Amino acid sequence: MKLNILCIGDIVGRPGRRIVAEKLKTLVKEHEIDCVIANAENAAGGSGLTPQIYDKLLRYGVNLITLGDHTYRKREIIETLETAENIARPANFSEHAAGRGFGVYKTSKGPTVAVVALIGRLFMKPADCPYSAIDKILPKIQQQADIVIVDFHAEATSEKQAMGYHLDGRVSLCFGTHTHVVTADEKILPKGTAYITDIGMTGAHDSVLGRGVEGVLKSFRTQMPYPFPIATGDVKINAILVTVDSNSKYAERIERVTVGADSEDSMRYDSDDGKPEYFNNTF
Repeated sequence: MKLNILCIGDIVGRPGRRIVAEKLKTLVKEHEIDCVIANAENAAGGSGLTPQIYDKLLRYGVNLITLGDHTYRKREIIETLETAENIARPANFSEHAAGRGFGVYKTSKGPTVAVVALIGRLFMKPADCPYSAIDKILPKIQQQADIVIVDFHAEATSEKQAMGYHLDGRVSLCFGTHTHVVTADEKILPKGTAYITDIGMTGAHDSVLGRGVEGVLKSFRTQMPYPFPIATGDVKINAILVTVDSNSKYAERIERVTVGADSEDSMRYDSDDGKPEYFNNTF
């Protein structure tokens, strides 16, 4: 059986949420998508996730949610992390950290998809070894899911590529997130795992990683703290579409997907709040 899986790059703030609301259901219908995975660690004001936004993303059509270094930025998400089965924080966080390292979703066709979140260690905050973590958790996940996918939330391209080869033939897809810039190296690795170094960002692309250019430039030029408002121009979804054979577990296709907003005005504000979003002066 063939399964079409859509993976959406880091959703940044209100513009990212709005374009997912506007475009996702059409994408699912047009491409006959069986499972939608989204990285949502930047969905709430550019940093973190709230239970309310988690619920919204599910209503928009997202089936599985992954997080990264901003997992606990909004403490109110902790209860959701502890109770929901379709949201994953990095599996190589401390074993005492709240939440699960993988999420599961049973598709309408029958097969179950699992997504594992991992976080890198190069140029990132301290974390346990991602290679040891996935080696330890993978046998358990394979007992619960037919298809296993890994979201490696990391800064260094070398670290992401190494993880792809470490998992080749053991999972159906390994994709990278965190850097917010889509890479052009999508491929099927020699043993059948689909791979891409980074699937990019869902949000305002007339920006620096989704934030307003002016504040970021001031911060870089002066080394002084400035607020980074969430940008609103040139809003796009960056994603990948992967086809997996549920019998062999191997990927048969991987392609990049970019979708723009119908109008810039529709992306500026969410229906629940007309105030500008601000994030602190770190990415």
